[in-house]
Amino acid sequence: MGIYEELVARGLIAQVTDEAEIRDMINNGKATFYIGFDPTADSLHVGHFMALCLMKRLQMAGNRPIALIGGGTAMIGDPSGRTDMRSMMTKETIQHNCDCFKKQMERFIEFGEGKAQMVNNADWLLDLNYVEVLREVGACFSVNNKLRAECYKQRMEKGLSFLEFNYMIMQSYDFYHLFQNYGCNMQFGGNDQWSNMLGGTELIRRKLGKDAHAMTITLLLTSEGKKMGKTASGAVWLDPEKTTPYDFYQYWRNVEDADVLKCIRMLTFLPLEEIDAMDKWEGAQLNKAKEILAYELTKLVHGEEEATKAQTAARAIFSAGAAADMPTAEIASADLIDGGMDILTVLVKAGLVASKSEARRAVEQGGVSVNDAKVTDIKAVFTAETLTEGLVVRRGKKAFKKVVLK
Repeated sequence: MGIYEELVARGLIAQVTDEAEIRDMINNGKATFYIGFDPTADSLHVGHFMALCLMKRLQMAGNRPIALIGGGTAMIGDPSGRTDMRSMMTKETIQHNCDCFKKQMERFIEFGEGKAQMVNNADWLLDLNYVEVLREVGACFSVNNKLRAECYKQRMEKGLSFLEFNYMIMQSYDFYHLFQNYGCNMQFGGNDQWSNMLGGTELIRRKLGKDAHAMTITLLLTSEGKKMGKTASGAVWLDPEKTTPYDFYQYWRNVEDADVLKCIRMLTFLPLEEIDAMDKWEGAQLNKAKEILAYELTKLVHGEEEATKAQTAARAIFSAGAAADMPTAEIASADLIDGGMDILTVLVKAGLVASKSEARRAVEQGGVSVNDAKVTDIKAVFTAETLTEGLVVRRGKKAFKKVVLK
């Protein structure tokens, strides 16, 4: 089985423009491909996971990845999947975010001469002459076709700025520039990027002739794809300062039963034969599959030692209600009122909720427990002595913290 057939078997390929040529190039290590990342934060999150794992798989098969950081397009904003405009970022913030991305990507792909490259489209987009772009690039695009694109149709009723209307042209120009200057002959992206990606392929062929071998391919983004970076309480980041290895492990440990084998197939590097053997697992075996998923992905992002610590802590919580390796939230004595702290404040200080109103709802809905005892009274108070000993506070099935007084 070639790498292309493996990607299909893992459920990663949704659409392609030239399947026979793409299969040949990928299987023979002839693809120089790019995937774009918008630097809208100072950390990647698990919504980027599928793209990162794909880059790793393809590089292992001899292909060359280009990680394109959208320092230029980030100054416009991608309207895909959004109902409003993105906020503007400064050049300094964008550069800082780019630097953070590269450090995290190095855990997945190998950069260097003849290996993976990281480029920033600010290097060419910010120097473009507006009139030249209109003449040389804008003339290749049909407004009617653009308006039929899903990313624009979704925004037409609520309003689409002319700024964002240019995003497809800028992304298409990226592929054109990479094709000419970096030998990039293929682009990958999610289903929400399909129209933009087709624009890039069409631009190359119109400018350089239909024989130009520019190809487009999209990933299958399930609910664990584009949306997997978000939870009810915020994003799940790859930066351990934002999402601890334990919390990262717990996120994957608690995926839905219907999705666990799909995630193992798409995101882990376990052999397909081993995964196929899990297809008939059910009941308690699915919990084992979730542990496998959580461990493999935590190891990939944070290393084997952190993955083992997270797994040990998670097992101890379910079996004994406490663990030395459980993530800890420290409470300052100055935060106590009359020598104690109410459950709503405990939940907020522990970072298990974003606000007291959210904490109140969690308690009233029966989703909060302390030391394995459900808390139903929003006025419940814990003394300084109890906090000094430490409380294992649980919100739902996914979020745990050991809360201690400094």
